[in-house]
Amino acid sequence: MAPEKKTEIIEFLHPSKQDGTAMWEIVNETSLDQNSAYKYIMMADFFTETCVIAKREDEVVGFVTAFRPPNRQDTLFIWQIGVKPSAHGMGIASGLLNYLIKSNFLPKIKFVEATVTPSNDASQALFKKLARVYETNCDIRPYFKEELFPGDNHEEELMFKVGPILL
Repeated sequence: MAPEKKTEIIEFLHPSKQDGTAMWEIVNETSLDQNSAYKYIMMADFFTETCVIAKREDEVVGFVTAFRPPNRQDTLFIWQIGVKPSAHGMGIASGLLNYLIKSNFLPKIKFVEATVTPSNDASQALFKKLARVYETNCDIRPYFKEELFPGDNHEEELMFKVGPILL
C-alpha cells in the first residue's frame, strides 16, 4: 500500500506587525532586494489591508507588500512578493495576489501595477498570468531607467500594469 500523500493547506491572511520579521527573513532567503526589517514590520502594521501573508501550519511561507498610490486609489502597487524556496511551485505567489485583489476594502481596485526587471522571468510570468486569469490587459513599458539607481548593479525596472480588473 502506497503511503498517503499529505495535502498542505496554505492560509492567506492580512499580516500583523508580529509577522514583519518573518517577511524580512523570507527576503533574506531569496534574491529580492534587501530592505530593513523595519520596512516589513511597518508595512505589516500600517499597510495591513494591502499586504498579505501565506501560512503553512504556523509558518509564514510567503508575503506580498503593496500600497495604493495616493493619487490613484483604484490602483494597487505591488512592492514585493516573496516565497520561501521550500514552498516554491505551490501557487503561493498567485494565491497571494488573488487574495489581495478580492479583499474587501474600498475603493475597489481596478489596476495592479508592479515594476519588474527584464531578467525576472518569474515575476513577468506572474503578472502576465494575472492578466489572463482576469481576462484583461497587461501593459508593459519602461519605467525606472538604470541610470536612476546608484552604482552599476541594478537593471532598469519595467512597469507592468494589469487591468482593468472587473470582479
